[in-house]
Amino acid sequence: MNDRRGGADRRPGGERRPGGDRRNARGHERNRRAQSERSFSTAAPGRRTRRADPARLAAFETLRAVSEEGAYGNLVLPRLIRGHHLDRRDAGFATELAYGALRWQGTWDAVLARCVDRPLSGLDGPVLDALRLGVHQLLAMRVPDHAAIDQTVGLVRAVVGAGPGGLVNAVLRKVAARDLAAWVAELTTDVADDAARLGLAHAHPAWQVRALRQALVAHGRDAAELEALLAADNAPPVVNLVALPGLGDLAEALAGGARPGDVVPGSALSSGGDLHRLESVRSGGVRVQDAGSQLVALALASAGGGGRDGERWLDLCAGPGGKAALLGALAARRGAHLTANEVAPHRAELVRQALRPVPAPAWTVRTGDGRDVGELLGGRPAAEAGFDRVLVDAPCTGLGALRRRPESRWRRSPRDLAELGPLQRELLRAALDVVRPGGLVGYVTCSPHAAETLAVVQDVLGERDDVELVDALGPAREAALPGALEGDRDPSRPWEGGPATVQLWPHVHGTDAMFLALLRRR
Repeated sequence: MNDRRGGADRRPGGERRPGGDRRNARGHERNRRAQSERSFSTAAPGRRTRRADPARLAAFETLRAVSEEGAYGNLVLPRLIRGHHLDRRDAGFATELAYGALRWQGTWDAVLARCVDRPLSGLDGPVLDALRLGVHQLLAMRVPDHAAIDQTVGLVRAVVGAGPGGLVNAVLRKVAARDLAAWVAELTTDVADDAARLGLAHAHPAWQVRALRQALVAHGRDAAELEALLAADNAPPVVNLVALPGLGDLAEALAGGARPGDVVPGSALSSGGDLHRLESVRSGGVRVQDAGSQLVALALASAGGGGRDGERWLDLCAGPGGKAALLGALAARRGAHLTANEVAPHRAELVRQALRPVPAPAWTVRTGDGRDVGELLGGRPAAEAGFDRVLVDAPCTGLGALRRRPESRWRRSPRDLAELGPLQRELLRAALDVVRPGGLVGYVTCSPHAAETLAVVQDVLGERDDVELVDALGPAREAALPGALEGDRDPSRPWEGGPATVQLWPHVHGTDAMFLALLRRR
C-alpha cells in the first residue's frame, strides 16, 4: 500500500510524534489536529464539489457492477477506463482505487461500522460503495485527507444526490481521525482468534486465513509464511503477458516498457496502461495470462518428451480460453490437434476468440459438459480413439487468484468447497476415461486448498488401478526459465516419497497459486 500524505503528527508506521497525544488533561480524546490546522474543506455547502472526478467515477462504477451485477472487477474496469477516456495516470489511479477498495472491503466495512450510526445494511448500496472508496483513499493511498473527503462527497452528490453528502462527509471525517495501523489495532484489540485477527489486518475472511495456513503445510511449506502470503494477495498484481509460440512477438510490449518475465520463457511483465493500444495484443498473438497459468500448460505439453506428430489433445474446461490458446499454438507447431471443451455457450465463444490467431486446422471447440466428453470417442475404446494429453483446469474456489479477483474473497464461503469437490472428481474421472493408455492428464486448479488439490487426486487414484501419478516437477522445471523453480522456490511436494505435485505461490513465485498434478493411464 502507498504511504499517506499529510498527518504531520505521525511518524511512518503510525507512531505519534511528540506533541501528537490526542487526549486532553481530563483524558478525553481530542481531534488529530487542532481545528485551525486541519485541512478539511471550509467551503460553504453550496460551493463544495458537486461533480464526479472521472477516475473516481470509473472506480465507483466498477464497485457498483460488482455489488449489483456480480461482475468481476478485472473485466469491468478496463472497459470503463476506455469509456471514460482516462489517460495513463488517471487509469492507474482508478485501478489502484477500485481494486484496492474491493480487496480491502471486509476491513473497510469493519472501520465504517465504527463510524456509522446505523447498520451498514441500512445504507443505500451506492452510498456504501462510495464510502468504501473514500476509506481506501484515506487509509491506503497517497491522497490528502481533504481531497479524499471532498472528492468522495462530490461523487455522491453527483451520482446519488445531495441528501447523503452530509452523512458521507461526517463518516469520512471520523475515519480520517486515525491511520490504518491505529484502526487495525482498535479493531483487533479484543479479538482472541488468530485467524480473525489476521483477517482484519490483511483483509481476508477468517476461514480463508485458516485454509491458506493449512494449504502451506499440506504442500510442504512453513506455516510461518502465512503473513507473507496474505500480504502478497493484497499487493497489486503485475500484468503478465505471453507470446503465443510461433504466432506472437513481445518486441512491441518490451519497447513500450514491459520487461521479460522471470518464471517462464516467452513472457513479459507489463508496465501497465491500456494494453489494447498494442497491435500485438489486439491481434491476439500476445495475450494477458498469469505466468502460473502459462507454466502449467507448458508443463503438460512438455511432459513425456513433448509429444509427437498426430497427437490429440483435449482442454476439458477451456473457458475463457487462455490456456487453450497457448496449448493450441503449441499443438499447431507440433502437428497435434486440440479439442477445447466448454460447457457454457458464451464462454465457448470466448474460447473461439482466444483461438482465433491459431491456424484453424489445429483446433476445434466443443460446447458441452466435460463429464460427457466420452461422446467424443464415438463408442470406440480409449486405446483406439483416446486423447494423448488432457488438461483438466477444474472449476474451483479461486483462492489462488485473490490478487487478480479481489472481490472473490468476499463472495466465496466454505460451502463452495463442498459443492465443487464432487464436480472436480467427476471431471478428473472423465478425463482419465478418454485418455489413451500411456497418455497424460494434467489436473490443475487455481487454488492451493488441499480439499481441491491433493484430496481430489488422492481420492481418484484410490479408485482406479489403471492410473498412476507421475512426476510434475521435472516437466515444470523444463517449461520454466533456468533457476525459476530451484532452491527456496522449489514448488514440489513428494507424494508419499514418490512422484511430486507442483504448487506455485504468490509470495514465492510472483504467480497465482496454481496447482498441477500429472497422472498417466497405464
